Amino acid sequence: MEKRKKFGIRRALGIILLIGCIGLTSLLGVNLYVKTSVKDRIITAEEAAGLDADCILVLGAFVEGRSPSLILRDRLNRGIELYNSGASDRLLMSGDHGRKNYDEVNVMKQFAINAGVPSPHVFMDHAGFSTYESLYRARDIFKAKKIIITTQEYHLYRALYIAERLGLEAYGVAAADVMYPGQSYREFREMLARTKDFFYVIVKPNPTYLGESIPVDGDGDLTND
Repeated sequence: MEKRKKFGIRRALGIILLIGCIGLTSLLGVNLYVKTSVKDRIITAEEAAGLDADCILVLGAFVEGRSPSLILRDRLNRGIELYNSGASDRLLMSGDHGRKNYDEVNVMKQFAINAGVPSPHVFMDHAGFSTYESLYRARDIFKAKKIIITTQEYHLYRALYIAERLGLEAYGVAAADVMYPGQSYREFREMLARTKDFFYVIVKPNPTYLGESIPVDGDGDLTND
């Protein structure tokens, strides 16, 4: 009886170990595929200057009251730099404004205005609750076809992969190369997110909100509160 019990435990541990190995292999394999399939779409700010894209998509991140976090500030500065270089004459700020007391996109737009970008050239997507939703809505609500995405490099791979699978002509320009606090955790979380979105773009579910189109070649003030 004791031998049978020990055999059962070893067998269970073996199955758990096998499942863990398969899961880890799948995680690493998907991440490698996502990164290698879009790495050529990551370009420099100088290379982006002549693209004449429909818009520069700045992906949202945490805000503290009315101030962008360091991560978001670096994304915004890169987006504004691209705007000033002529890469596009429209900025699309996409982030979370799902609650009255939390608003990423107005903080983002005000930052751009303070930097000298005309308000009508800055669009806000108040329902960019995830990278997938930001890109889906950039295509379907804002009618963008050719976009430049700006975010940190580790995030760009996933954003570009989603964009490609949604049929967008997308290029990525990384924000400042900085090691932020908690970067190791952020990198690990991004590995999980890449795996999730790898399967997400196969199913292509609708975002939380759709609605009437607001073409990005029009007036950005139409997206104001």
